[in-house]
Amino acid sequence: MSALSIGAIGGPMLLKGALPLRKNRLDALFKAGIDHLFIADHVSFHNGLGMDGMVNAATLAAMHPTMKVVIGVYLLALRHPVTVARQLSTLSLSAPGRIILGVGVGGEDRHEMEVCGVNPATRGVHTNHCLAALSDLMSGQSSSYDCQFFSYDAAIIKPPPLPSVPILIGGRSTAAIRRVARYGDGWLAVWCSPQRFMDATDQVMRGAAALGRNPDWQHGLQVWVGLGKDVDRARACLAGEMEAMYRTPFAAFEKYSPFGSAEAVAEFLLPYMEKGARVLNIKACSVDEDEGIELLGEVCRYLKSAH
Repeated sequence: MSALSIGAIGGPMLLKGALPLRKNRLDALFKAGIDHLFIADHVSFHNGLGMDGMVNAATLAAMHPTMKVVIGVYLLALRHPVTVARQLSTLSLSAPGRIILGVGVGGEDRHEMEVCGVNPATRGVHTNHCLAALSDLMSGQSSSYDCQFFSYDAAIIKPPPLPSVPILIGGRSTAAIRRVARYGDGWLAVWCSPQRFMDATDQVMRGAAALGRNPDWQHGLQVWVGLGKDVDRARACLAGEMEAMYRTPFAAFEKYSPFGSAEAVAEFLLPYMEKGARVLNIKACSVDEDEGIELLGEVCRYLKSAH
């Protein structure tokens, strides 16, 4: 199983404003012990909010010579797999071995699917077909595909990504777990207990073994945290950002979204590491940006010393 990799969100502080300032922030994250950046992906989420995961991955990869970028999670069903294969091929030329594709089916905003011409009721099956097609396309060989969602004949995408792009798959349903076993290199969990994390990843690996698959597993956890020396302010900051994003009261997420000191947050995350999490995508919310980076660095040091 892969080594531990701790990631920070590649958010507005790295994507907007003067480039020298953004690079300074990225350098600060790197010095704090961050191993990778991760970014979200939406086309039109809740009244038009969006960010293109592939475009942002290209931007972030160009800003640092070694840091990896996790696109997580990419709404694959909203795109044609031939186009996605070309994007991954192109990204891999400039950042070989530094791109990880996280795939999800979305669903928090059904209208987002509809405006892209995707039926929310069949988005899971649609994603399965996209993953199967993408696997063939990224081989660099001629491939054809015909299903109810798309069809193409003798498509070739060269050069294939070298090394290959790992695929982490999100989702909490039984169908999602089966999807990881068949197509993924790891499960990207969110809002679950450490025990559920272990049970689900065990199920994934058993299912993959039955299919004759045994990739270098990179199971991961995506988690929102509130960092601050004042616990109440850390909670308020975290709650405000999550409620603005998901349009849902923070109470629905609080059980799985730690807040407070760096030590408290690290203690919350440690059991997931013990259950096999090797990719930690930490969306850190803090009142002060510089303090947030400093405290996130403390979380990294605590977890890596325990690892």
